Amino acid sequence: MKIMVFSARSYDREFLERANNQGLCSFHFTEAELKPDSVVMAKGFDAVCCFVNDDLGAKVLERLASYGIRLILLRCTGFNNVDLEMAERLGITVMRVAKYSPYSVAEFAVGLMLTLNRKIHRAYNRVKEENFLLDGLMGFDMHGKTAGVLGTGKIGTVVTKILSHGFGMKVLAYDVVENPNIKACGGAYVSLDELLALSDIVTLHLPLTPDTYHLINKERLSMMKRGALLINTSRGAIVDTPALIESLKSRHLGGAGLDVYEEEGDIFYKNLSEQIIDDEVFLLLLTFPNVVVTGHQAYFTKEALTHIAETTMKNIHDFMKGEANENLLVASKVIRHLVDAEKKGQHKH
Repeated sequence: MKIMVFSARSYDREFLERANNQGLCSFHFTEAELKPDSVVMAKGFDAVCCFVNDDLGAKVLERLASYGIRLILLRCTGFNNVDLEMAERLGITVMRVAKYSPYSVAEFAVGLMLTLNRKIHRAYNRVKEENFLLDGLMGFDMHGKTAGVLGTGKIGTVVTKILSHGFGMKVLAYDVVENPNIKACGGAYVSLDELLALSDIVTLHLPLTPDTYHLINKERLSMMKRGALLINTSRGAIVDTPALIESLKSRHLGGAGLDVYEEEGDIFYKNLSEQIIDDEVFLLLLTFPNVVVTGHQAYFTKEALTHIAETTMKNIHDFMKGEANENLLVASKVIRHLVDAEKKGQHKH
């Protein structure tokens, strides 16, 4: 099977080629993002392998189908960039990496909390300029404070445990489906309104869906404790960025640690140091001393990249054998038949 890997950096090549040690497929790599004007690069391949900012909307999917593409492999958990209904209509199988090291994102989220709270980013720049004054660098003890965890899947659960057991924080949790492991990790479920009102730090660990789009908006930001910190390592569009900026400007929100941004597609994973960024909202965000922005790197650990590559290989292997697995989002007719059969079998038991 020939696979075109879009949005490929040197580390993607390294980990995918290492995982393909038995030569199951032939990878071809390009740094280009998959978009309507680059989709022609997929011609002559059997599958494409894509990342978070690749465009897998209806127009691109139709072109992929016309080239005979039968499989889309996502090197990520989120799939908000994929038109799943169109993929199913076109008979294209879509598979993702349903899970990878939850510690990578959870630990990074806590790192953003510490950086933002203790002004580590500002202190680092000061010392480089030989300025050792502490004025303006005061933070607060996280021990004894309240953290709100929105989204209690694997990542949210690890964050809960770190903050409760490691920092001695009171952890409030919210999700549409409650996780029985949260209580053992030191968390307690409350309503979203209560979580926002009582938390000194709110951290987001939710997928981007129509229900979570701009979940953190002007109204909900106003519900947050004055001086509270907001951390987002999930998806940028969960936060209404203009509303976030207004909350920061009014001094209501104490700060924001952001590894994602809702319009990051044209910015992140590129070197723009010699170019002009014309996204005025993003540039304004960067001017705040109480905002830390990183380039969607929370997942970026050796363990996570190894698991992503190995899972991608498993997805290829299972697709070629016509087998379903937990990473299947949209199935071709053959795999769909197997999934339906499996569900019937589980129902009988």
